[in-house]
Order: sequence, then C-alpha cells, then structure tokens
Amino acid sequence: MKGVLVIISGFSGAGKGTIVKELVQRYPYSLSVSATTRAPRQGEIEGKDYFFKTKEEFEQMIREDRLIEYAQYVDNYYGTPRDYVLKQLEAGTDVILEIEMQGAMRVKEKFPDVSLIFITPPSAAELQRRLRKRGTEPEEVISQRLSRAREECAYMPRYDYIIVNDELEDCVEQVHNLIRSLHWESGQQGELIEKITKDFKNL
Repeated sequence: MKGVLVIISGFSGAGKGTIVKELVQRYPYSLSVSATTRAPRQGEIEGKDYFFKTKEEFEQMIREDRLIEYAQYVDNYYGTPRDYVLKQLEAGTDVILEIEMQGAMRVKEKFPDVSLIFITPPSAAELQRRLRKRGTEPEEVISQRLSRAREECAYMPRYDYIIVNDELEDCVEQVHNLIRSLHWESGQQGELIEKITKDFKNL
C-alpha cells in the first residue's frame, strides 16, 4: 500500500513542531527532509537534518522541477525535494511535511491528493499566552506573530482538517488516527481487499 502525503501547518506557537516531533518518534512516519543553501550548523547531519546544496545546485533543482515547493528567506533557499518524498510514498511510508501555508497551497496544486492539516490553539488568548510563556522573544515580536496569525486565519478554510491543540497528548493521538484513516479515504482499501482476497485464493 502506498503511503499518504500529509502537510501540517499552523500558527507560530500553536505547537505544530512539538506535535510532528512526537508523531515521528512514536510512529513510523517519515518527516520530509528539506534542501537548503544555508551552511550546516554544528551537529546537523546531511540527509537527516537537511540536504545541503550550493546556490547553483538548488537553482538547477528549480529549473529541473525537482522540488515540490521552495521559498527564499534571507538570501537562502529552502525547499522539499520531489524524489525523496515520492520514494518514501512508494515504499509505503506516510510522509509528513511541516510547512507554512503558502508552501502548502503550492504543494496542493501539484499533488491534489495531499491532505492538509491545520493546528490551532483553542483561542487567540491561549496563543498569546503560549508565545509569552516561551520567554524567548520581546513583546514586539510576539505582537508581530499575533498580527501574522490574524492574517493566516484566511488560509484555514482551505485546509481539509482543523485540529485544536488543547492537550498535547490528545492532539498527537488525534492527528495520528486521522492520518491512519486517510488510507481508507484515499481509496486504498481496494488494494487491501485485493491483497487479502488473493491471499485466501492461494491458501
């Protein structure tokens, strides 16, 4: 059975990174490895954290349509290699992409079957509380993140599923169960029926 491709997005501070980390640690999901032109940081491993490319190599990947999506931030490119994702899916592994909303929309254009999951806190006030609880950013940056979240609300109707991250444990299991159910929604039960039927005929 082929794997399913899932995109997880959400507001900054909604907890999507923690949720994805828990999913990958607990279950046999593949978190897509991005390509980037930025220099490796200490401890980062090629092929595990990123595929590190020169600017010329990355731009060649763009020209050859070898990226599902890409973006440029502060003079560096970041993108999702097509071959890596397709190989994982063909091997039967469910692939998670943790990307922002604009990138998610671009992937949806190329892969209509992708399932889009949006992670949100239960309220705007809770998001504000979580951002402040981090204690890593000044109030000005927190205000910018909240302002951006207001704009990002416009993307929510374009997502297939909205998951409220109230209690982390419940949210992780809810997303996991949702991903497992996608195999049936995508019609892959037909493949399973055919396989089981063939198995019984060969007994």
